[in-house]
Amino acid sequence: MSLTLSNVTVLANLAHLELTDAQAKKSLAKLNEIFALVEQMQAVDTTGVEPLSHPIFALHSATPDDLSLRLRDDVVTETNHREAYQQPAPATQDGLYLVPKVLD
Repeated sequence: MSLTLSNVTVLANLAHLELTDAQAKKSLAKLNEIFALVEQMQAVDTTGVEPLSHPIFALHSATPDDLSLRLRDDVVTETNHREAYQQPAPATQDGLYLVPKVLD
């Protein structure tokens, strides 16, 4: 399947895009490249190939149980500066900034 310049113009109109003729021609070439790639991929015989539920399965002989995330330990790495940050504030209470009421 390949598109024509009029197809690109219609698509641009539907998407509310203003394309110059040069932009439309460039888009036409790129879209036709994408369609050619899709046709090439569809030509590959995939009979007997099981679909993958996760892309890592293709790279490794991993199972879903092997794919747990490796996370770092949750530890505090910075000191608490809340009191220093709140000192210039006009009013605070229990670590929160107090502001004037704006809604009744």
